[in-house]
Parts: sequence; structure tokens; C-alpha cells
Amino acid sequence: MNASAQPMPDPERPPIPTGKEYYERSLTVALLRAREATMRRFKRFADAHNLTLPQWRVLRALADGEPLDAGTLCQRCVILPPSLTRILRALAERQLIAPVPGPDARRHIVTITPAGRALFERLVVQSEGTRHEIEAAFGPERMQLLLDMLNQLRVVTEALPGGDVATGTAEEESD
Repeated sequence: MNASAQPMPDPERPPIPTGKEYYERSLTVALLRAREATMRRFKRFADAHNLTLPQWRVLRALADGEPLDAGTLCQRCVILPPSLTRILRALAERQLIAPVPGPDARRHIVTITPAGRALFERLVVQSEGTRHEIEAAFGPERMQLLLDMLNQLRVVTEALPGGDVATGTAEEESD
């Protein structure tokens, strides 16, 4: 084959979208746009209390009541371990969380403090109002279907070959 020759297009495969079509129909771009539009509505509540969104997710996870180890927090909150270490340090400095002794000294276990619980209670009321507003505008049935489909997409994507590739996560909104 000549070095300047272009490969023959595969008639079985649709052409790769370009330009505006790509940005309007791209899965990754659509997910990012939806995430950004949604998160903007919640970020103002965290900002008002000098919290980042990842810090808010950690408080939210701990507010369920039981102390959690770092690995569980990473998984539930979609945060990489190095970022979680910084987040836990910042929350502990503000006395919003506290360490809990555990059976294994290597496992870092934390719990929410009374000050953290009070902050959580103030923020959850505000954020729940926004969540209900979005759900009412989008439609409760459509919202449940969307959440189910996104969870299914995650499971399917993780099961694909190469699905264990470690990269950045949703935490990159400044931990």
C-alpha cells in the first residue's frame, strides 16, 4: 500500500461524526454537559460553606451513620485515594470528621462529628430542594429510567475488555 493512500472506509461501519454533529451526539460530551449543568445547581450550596463537591460527597456518605474506611469512601464517593487523603485532612482540620479506632491500624476509619452532622443537615435541605426541582422538571419516571440506564451503562462499560483502565474520576472539581 502506498504511504499516502487512505484506508478504504468500511461500508458496514457508519462514518465517524465530525464538527457540530460530534458535539451534539457524542456520549462522552453529552455526559459531561449533563453533569456540568446538574452540578452547577448543587455547587453553590457547597461553596456557601467553603466545601468542595468531593468534600460534600464524603460528608454525605458519612451522614448515613456508620463510620467508614477510606476504601469504602473512595468507592462510594468516586474519589481516588490520594485525593481522599487530602479531603479527609481538610475535613478533620475543620472538625467535621474524626478518626475512629479500628481493628486494623492500617485501615483509616472516620466518622462524622456533631459539627459535621449539623453542616450536613443544613446542606441536605438545600440540595434536596434542588434535586426535587430537577426531578419535577425532568419527570420522576424519566429520572428513574435515566438513573437505571446510567447504572447499566457503567456496569456494561466496566465489563468490556480493558474496563479496568485506571484514570481520573469525577472528583476533579477541585478537592
